[in-house]
Amino acid sequence: PLYSNFCLLFSILFAAQRHVLTYMEDAVSQLLENREDISQYGIARFFTEYFNSVRQGTHILFREFSFVQATPHNRASFLRTFWRCFRTVGKNGGKYSNLLTAQEYHCLLQLLCPDFPMELTQKAARIVLMDDAMDCLMSFSDFLFAFQIQFYYSEFLESVAAIYQDLLAGKNPNTVIVPTSSSGQHRQHQPPNDCNPLEGVEASLFYQCLESLCDRSKYSCPPSALVKEMLSSVQRMTFYGFLMALAKDQGINRALGALPDKGDLFLDPAMDQELEKLVAQVSGLSVSGSASSNADTVNMPIRNSPRINSPWKPLHHRRKMDAESEGSNEETDSSEN
Repeated sequence: PLYSNFCLLFSILFAAQRHVLTYMEDAVSQLLENREDISQYGIARFFTEYFNSVRQGTHILFREFSFVQATPHNRASFLRTFWRCFRTVGKNGGKYSNLLTAQEYHCLLQLLCPDFPMELTQKAARIVLMDDAMDCLMSFSDFLFAFQIQFYYSEFLESVAAIYQDLLAGKNPNTVIVPTSSSGQHRQHQPPNDCNPLEGVEASLFYQCLESLCDRSKYSCPPSALVKEMLSSVQRMTFYGFLMALAKDQGINRALGALPDKGDLFLDPAMDQELEKLVAQVSGLSVSGSASSNADTVNMPIRNSPRINSPWKPLHHRRKMDAESEGSNEETDSSEN
């Protein structure tokens, strides 16, 4: 059994598309931090459940932003989770209802990642809103596909912004400095000024620089063939026009693989079935509970129901639940006194 568990572990690691060291370090860190709890059910089970969660994409839930953005697999998992959790924002309201502001979308993101930076949300909103005010409303689909590009390709877009500014300044393409992965990660660039949408830069020169960037970058970049196809259809391109084209391109969306096509954005049969089962169970319990309480209140003696221990939860849930239970016990003790 132990051998099969480790075989499963390494198969999941390969499915996570490299970055093995990142997940091994995180797993060992959680193992050491929660060794008392883990000792109750064994190290082999812990590693099996941890890497199963990596494979399923649920390992990023409620984790810190530094971990959520650590690998392409983590970013894709976060995008998929955000879509599955909040797709009903657009589905229930129809095409023109339930529009939200950037701040409101940011609140949804923080439900999954409490320290998610507002800056990334604002950058995604700027792709949709262009020159409109940042407090304007956006549909779920528009924000989601713009957010996907901004979040998954954030380092690439930082470098694109620098290249675009250099081309606007009239530098020769051969002398344009393409930011490296180490420098582009920490430099803060002002958003390019696209005041006149008829201006921009020459699309062919822009693509030459982007092609060189994709060849040299250590971070994720959109497929060069799709970028070339996009820029070959126009003579000039603005920065935000390029970002909007990336967000709307279904070929890039399919290559990334985190979200469905736009036409299927509000379809998730597996999740719908689970929700229907859950609603049915809750409804059945509430109906039977109210009926039995009305019939048996007089006949049944008053007694304290035994406390049932909940099944094993992921470690980041377990610690939170333990803290909350300790707080509730203190309040109960004080009230009894």
